[in-house]
Amino acid sequence: MAERTALLERAPVMAPPPRTLTGMLRGLLRTARPRQWVKNVLVVAAPAAAGRLFTPYAFGRLALVFVLFTACAAAVYLINDARDAAADRAHPVKRHRPVAVGQVPVPAAYAVGGTLGVLAPAVAAWLCSVPVCALLTAYLGMQLAYCVSLKHVLVVDLVVVTTGFLMRAMIGGLALGIPLSRWFLITTGFGALFMVAAKRYSEAVQMAGKAGATRALLTEYTTGYLRFVWQLAAGVSVLGYCLWALEEGGVPNAGLLPWRQLSMVAFILAVLRYAVFADRGTAGEPEDVVLRDRPLALIGLVWLAMYGLAVANW
Repeated sequence: MAERTALLERAPVMAPPPRTLTGMLRGLLRTARPRQWVKNVLVVAAPAAAGRLFTPYAFGRLALVFVLFTACAAAVYLINDARDAAADRAHPVKRHRPVAVGQVPVPAAYAVGGTLGVLAPAVAAWLCSVPVCALLTAYLGMQLAYCVSLKHVLVVDLVVVTTGFLMRAMIGGLALGIPLSRWFLITTGFGALFMVAAKRYSEAVQMAGKAGATRALLTEYTTGYLRFVWQLAAGVSVLGYCLWALEEGGVPNAGLLPWRQLSMVAFILAVLRYAVFADRGTAGEPEDVVLRDRPLALIGLVWLAMYGLAVANW
């Protein structure tokens, strides 16, 4: 709290740019973080793993869930930026955010964020199901608590961000009434923790010896501890995936090859390749790591093909 107060006191007074309706709408869109929407593709994870993805009903329901989860995430970003507008003006990068520079008025950000936060669960209850509505409501509550206080609590901040990814992976199964495998949840949860901890570790490495870390909490973590977390999470996710792949569920394999078991090789290689960037301290946003590294993207496609063949039982 003292660090936040100090930031507010040092924040320079910036003259807001001329406001227009078009400019404000563009600012609202930027504040909703379109680049982050790719994370919400995780809503198809459970249906894809269960082989329930390619039906008209599933496609329409998952598209709706994707939009609703995106609306909830946008609501959190808008409220977070409105709350942190003054502090963001003292940050070398965040001071360019639309709310911080005055392109989007703080009351407008609160109003749009609050509206999205109310409408998304309501639409989910109306068009989807009560469990989907409950999960979206829990996601909003958890993320808003994170913005207010939980992001300043050691370990809890990692758990909250990881849980956000896990909720994305769970909601597709809830929307289609698909039972969620315990191994699926373990693999997804610890895989998300691996990437979250690797990102924090990379930030800590890059900010070592520098003043003004992008996250105040990074000064309380040690790089050794964050390395331990991402290595532990990587190991558990690999173990969970192997147990998941070896679990036939009593259904005999009728495919040409045991694709489900063979996919373990691609999964482990993907984790090992991602760990290269984590070890170097260059593992930023997961989508950026995957898209900029061709070998990792290729391994991911091979894994996807293998698992697809296993689901299709070819």
